[in-house]
Amino acid sequence: MGEWLHAVARGLDPGAVQDLAGIAGTPVRAVAGAGLAAVVSPVELDEEALRTNLENLEWLDRTARAHHAVVAALAERHAVVPAQLATVYRDDDGVRAMLRERRADLDAVLDRVDGRAEWGVKMYAQAASGEPATVDTDRPGTAYLNRRRAQDDRRKRAYDSAEAADKALAGNAAEARRLTGRPEPMLLNAAYLVDRAAAEDFAGLVTEQAARHEDLRLELTGPWPPYSFTAS
Repeated sequence: MGEWLHAVARGLDPGAVQDLAGIAGTPVRAVAGAGLAAVVSPVELDEEALRTNLENLEWLDRTARAHHAVVAALAERHAVVPAQLATVYRDDDGVRAMLRERRADLDAVLDRVDGRAEWGVKMYAQAASGEPATVDTDRPGTAYLNRRRAQDDRRKRAYDSAEAADKALAGNAAEARRLTGRPEPMLLNAAYLVDRAAAEDFAGLVTEQAARHEDLRLELTGPWPPYSFTAS
């Protein structure tokens, strides 16, 4: 059996993981090393079987949910560095070696995310109220060009609004990451690392930005573990 890594934490009480279920319902435990704790659960150590499973969408979805459930439970009370999906070590010695080798980097990330959570904001274009209707004309070519220009103008206004909203939100977060940008119909998909004590204020700011930019629809999700701010 190998060790599936869920996350690395600091100051973790080993008893905090005893009621969690890992991959395929296996027990979760903490492996201590270098002043840190790696949270793991046992998994079959067969590289070929693992590669096959990763191509099975049903298995992948079930496993990703189990992995996230452990990370999310830990993140409620601890600063954590979530592991990438399917990070597997041969045994506890391999896990401890990783903790020793990456101690400085892991400590720096844990310091940065301590007391903070990730919030996601997706921004979509929508027609603003009072949008003028297309004027009928007996010149089809001119009508087509007018429609295209109007569409381009609306798209640019909406994207400019998304830029402005992102700037305002990023200014009230410890860090910000653009996950995707501009592909239709979504204009922007961003993540913000926000102090937990400021979560209510940040949610209010999202509502304020949505009201200010009537050509945007904003969708707030979270809080999440800091997935977007801990990748090495």
